Amino acid sequence: MSRKIRRGRGTFMGMDVLILHTVGRRHGQPRETPLAWFADGDDARLIVASGGGSQHPDWYVNLMANSDRASIELPGRDAVPVIPHRLEDADREQAWQRIAAAQPRIAKYQAKSDREYPVIRLTPR
Repeated sequence: MSRKIRRGRGTFMGMDVLILHTVGRRHGQPRETPLAWFADGDDARLIVASGGGSQHPDWYVNLMANSDRASIELPGRDAVPVIPHRLEDADREQAWQRIAAAQPRIAKYQAKSDREYPVIRLTPR
């Protein structure tokens, strides 16, 4: 998947995809995770920490633990450092409504989960 994104093909199952670069919280190793993203204004991107199960995905925990070392790679472009911000309350709800409208399958996954999926805004530094 990452190779396809780097070659400029950034869609999967009808969703735009980016590569999230994080640093592991335990061993400090670089990590890359392909993720669906949703536009938020001119240059910000929204991502959802869905992942199956009752716990947040590792990439999300790593992102929050080392937020100052995060970057994203868009199709065919170099990585750009980003500032992640977890949306809360009304901001999350507004973003969630746009995400669910764009990709109803994500809303279906959320409905089956016992945890609320975090929505993260990634803004270039």
